[in-house]
Order: sequence, then C-alpha cells, then structure tokens
Amino acid sequence: MTLGSAPSPILHRSDLRPPRRARRRALWGFCAAATVVLLGFAGAVWEWSGATLVADTTALARVEVQPFGGTLEHAQLFGPGGRAIALSVRNDRLTPQVRLTPGERVSAEVVIRRPGWLAWALGSKRRERLTLRAPVAHVSERWLTVPLESAVQVRFDRPVSAVAEGANGHLVFRVLDSARRSITLPRRAAAGSLAVAVAARSWERLGSPVAVSWFPPARSPILLSSPAPGAQLTPAAPIRLTFSKPLAAVFVTARPKLSPRTPGRWQQADSHTLVFVSSGFGAGFSTKLRVELPRAVAVVGRAGRGLHTTRRLDWTVQPGSPLRLQQLLAQAGYLPLDWQPSGPTVARTPHAELQAAVDPPKGTFSWRFPNTPRELRALWSPGRPSEITRGAVMMFEDSHALAVDGLAGAAVWHALLADAIAGKRRVTGYSYVYVHSSVPQSLTLWHDGHTVLSSPGNTGVPAAPTQLGTFPVFEHIPVGTMSGTNPDGSHYDDPGIRYISYFNGGDAIHAFNRASFGTPQSLGCVELPLASAAKVWPYTPIGTLVTIEN
Repeated sequence: MTLGSAPSPILHRSDLRPPRRARRRALWGFCAAATVVLLGFAGAVWEWSGATLVADTTALARVEVQPFGGTLEHAQLFGPGGRAIALSVRNDRLTPQVRLTPGERVSAEVVIRRPGWLAWALGSKRRERLTLRAPVAHVSERWLTVPLESAVQVRFDRPVSAVAEGANGHLVFRVLDSARRSITLPRRAAAGSLAVAVAARSWERLGSPVAVSWFPPARSPILLSSPAPGAQLTPAAPIRLTFSKPLAAVFVTARPKLSPRTPGRWQQADSHTLVFVSSGFGAGFSTKLRVELPRAVAVVGRAGRGLHTTRRLDWTVQPGSPLRLQQLLAQAGYLPLDWQPSGPTVARTPHAELQAAVDPPKGTFSWRFPNTPRELRALWSPGRPSEITRGAVMMFEDSHALAVDGLAGAAVWHALLADAIAGKRRVTGYSYVYVHSSVPQSLTLWHDGHTVLSSPGNTGVPAAPTQLGTFPVFEHIPVGTMSGTNPDGSHYDDPGIRYISYFNGGDAIHAFNRASFGTPQSLGCVELPLASAAKVWPYTPIGTLVTIEN
C-alpha cells in the first residue's frame, strides 16, 4: 500500500512577501486617474470660461459669455477719434443711445469679471474689443417695371426699421412696426419717382436718400422728367431725365440738346439718369427752354395715366421778382431809395442771388434824401411796376451798353446779379425833372436832395399840348435836327437844336430861341433858354424821369 505525501510545512520566501507592490500600483493608478480628471476639468473650465464680442442683429453688438466665463461688468462704445457714445446694456446686448450714421465706424469694449474660484488662475477680469460699422441697408432695385394696377414694392438687401419717402426734398418719416425687407410706396401716376431713405436699425439715422422710379410695361423707353414738361423752373434748376432703360440702350451716340444755349453741361447721375447742371446764372429769366432728344420716348401724360411719344420737352423759366428787381436797383444806386434786408444779406454767389431773384428776402426801402419832391414820392410802389422802376432799368441798360427798352429781360437780370456779386454801385447821383404847365410855366431840376435849377420854360400850344404824366428820357443827344408837322399841316425841319432829351415820343427838353419863356409856345416840347438847357442836359441821361404836371 502506497501512502500520499503530506504538504510540506516549509514556505518559500516569495510566498511570504507583503502586498506592498500591489498597493503601490493601485495608488499610482488612482493618481493617474485623478490627474486625468483634473486635467479634463481644467480643460473644460478653460474651454467654457471664454467670452466673445460679436455683431448683433438688433443691437450693435452682444457679449457671448460661456458658463464659467463670469459676468459682464462694464461696456463702452467709441466713435471716430475716440468719441464716447452713450449706450444701454440689456441681456448682454449693447445698443447705442444716440443716433449713429449708417456705415459709421464704432469700437466696442467690454470687461468680464471672472468667478472668484477661477480668478486666481486666469485673472479677475477679461477684456474684449470689437471694431465694426453700423449696418447699411440698400435698395435692391431702383428702376422698377410695375403693371398699372399694381402697388409699387421697394425691396432692400436687409431688413429696415425706419423709412422716409417723398419728393422735392420733402420726406415723410415713419417707424415700421417691425423690421422688414420691403415697403409699399404711394402710387399716383403710371410712372413716377420718389426719394427713399432708410435705417436698418431703430437707433440709426436715416441713410442718404436714393431715387426709386417705376414705369409701366412698354416696348419703348419711358422718360420721367423733373421738372415735368411744361412746368416753370428757376434759372439754375437742374433738369433731370430718368429713363426706364439704361442710358446705353437709349442713347447710342448722341445726347440731348438744350436750347437756347445755356451755360452748364449734361452729367450722368447713374445708369438710367442724365442731369443738366447749369453754371453761372443758368438760363435767362422768362425764357423758354427746349430739350431735343435723339430718339422718340414715351412720356406720361399730364393726368399721370396715358403715355404719348415725343422727342421734345419744353419748360418756361419763371420771371424774376419785381420786388427783387427794385431791391437790386436800389442797392446799385439807380433809385432815389435805399434798401436794407431785415435778415442776413444775400451771399454774393450766383446760386444765392438767383434764389433771391425768385424768392426775394424781406427788407425795408427808405428815401435817400429827406426833401425828395412829392411828385417823385407819389410814383413809388414797392413790388409793383412803376415809372420809377422803368426809368431805373433804362438807365441801367444804357450804362451797361444794353438795348434800352425799360424791360428787365434776361440780359438785364444777369448784369444786375453780376453787379450785386461784385458790389458795384452807381455814384453819379439821381436826378428828377418836373415841369409846371400852368402859367407862368417853369422847369425844376432836382438832384441828390438839392434843387439845381428852376427856369422858365415853354410847353405845347393848345393845338399841340404837352402830355401830362411822368416819362423817362429815352434819347439824349447834344445837338440834332428836329422835324415834324405843324398844327396847320405844314412840315417843319429845325437843324442845330441843342441839348435834346427826348422823353415822350417826339416831345423833348431842349434849348430854343424865343423872345420870352413861361407860356405855351411849342409843339409839345419843353423849351428852355440856351443857358438853362445847357445846365439841365448833363443831369438828364437816359432813364431820368420827367413829370409834366398841371
């Protein structure tokens, strides 16, 4: 019988080693895991503790703070040159409290305070800065083709919050109930044009207005004219022609021609619009302007509905103001009155003077001399045609080598405005002649507040009386031949008559050899002794007023 061996009571040393190494490995594993966790947490904190400043769709900018980023402590806005801009902060959005111009460059700066438990590692504060521009909204299409019964819809490249539209510089402003990408314009005609200005944000100013034009469908180019054909315009007013098709398709070679010839030139405002911009004093007052087009175009009728085809457009330049004419003549020394404006003086520029010529400034006339004859005072009527004004115009025309007709035409206005700009003033004084036709008849010459001469004279006989009234001298000659018909039908021809000043048809002041003076003896003229006529003549240039009174 074989017996099994019993376990040996003897143990190996390796079996008796304590579990120290295993514990050490476990500790190192735990430390490694903790390190990984800590590094992950630190990474997460680093990743989620950021803050950024970005543009916003309603405010100017907004702050995006991550979960561990902290809180917004301070915000500032700066305009060009470091100018501070007031702002409000709501829900981390930065909104200007003053109106910004679309496209204006703005810098935003914010300060973020980090949590205290994070501040020791990353710092207590974080600063972010962003430079951006206030948004600008643009009209998507400025030349629209719109069926007659359809509304005019204007679209934009981004939503807008406020809009103003109108014509001739008069825009009506309105705030939209919500930002939108299109608006509807009022339509009063088949074709038309309105200026449109918009703001993308409620805190912005309106942008520069742009013209939006609409046209009905048509095969031929349609023309919008401003001013409308047939209207009155001021001498310096631009003539704006807007076409439904691009200019390159309307005018292949030639351009429109303006007549009569007017200083200025045609300018292309955009791809559809030509503008004639005058220079100097522009078109003459009371003239008719015509534009000849190189091809026929369709123009909206006066009622604003139908279209008619034409190659000609006509306007009338409005006349100058009679009141402004008198103001200028007074300032230039051609009237016995002075004029002073109630407000600022008119600037010495063509534009300002032209504007004043159609819209005269307020002011006051005053007599230059306290002893102005009552006969002369009775002739004055501010703002209305009068013999005083007519005589002054004739004197001005003569002194400027213009045709003397007493009418303030384009040439007179241009010369007057040029003198006003240059500050020129007539310095030879103002004369007035009045003749008493009651016996004993006499002539009185008044000049610059003084009676220069009072002389006996002769007026017309009962068969050829001197007409009563006030007349300006229209011809002024030192010596000439006077001829005509006597009351009995015979003809007379008197050469060598001295010091002649014609004032009414064939009636004149002149020297004549008579045995006596002071009674009716002439055929309508005012006859004076030679010495008196010689003294009067230098004071009676063209335009001098002569009053024949009873």
